[in-house]
Amino acid sequence: MPKRSESLDRMFSALADPTRRAMVERLARGPANVSDLAKPLNMSLPAVMQHLQTLERSGLVTSRKIGRVRTCRIQPKRFDAAQAWLARQRAHWEARFDRLDAFLEKSED
Repeated sequence: MPKRSESLDRMFSALADPTRRAMVERLARGPANVSDLAKPLNMSLPAVMQHLQTLERSGLVTSRKIGRVRTCRIQPKRFDAAQAWLARQRAHWEARFDRLDAFLEKSED
C-alpha cells in the first residue's frame, strides 16, 4: 500500500472542486474578505462559507475575523507538499519513459 499523507489527501480533495480552485486563484492575488470571494460565484454566502471551511481544513487558506469582516489569505507554503509529491511522480514517470525509449531504440537495431 502506498504511503499516504492525510494532509496531502485533504489538499487534493479541497482542490478537486472548481469553486475552491477559483477561490484559491483569487486569493493568490492577495487577501480578500468573504463577500469579495463570493461576488464572482453564483451561490449563496453559506455555500461559499462551506467551501472556505474545506480550504481551511486543508491548510491552504486561513481566515481571520475582525468585527464583522472575515478576511481570507492563502498559505503558499502549504502548496510545497503537493508540489513535492507531483515532482516525485513526474520524475518516476520520466524515468520509466526514458527506459522505454531506450528499450525501443535497442529493439529497432
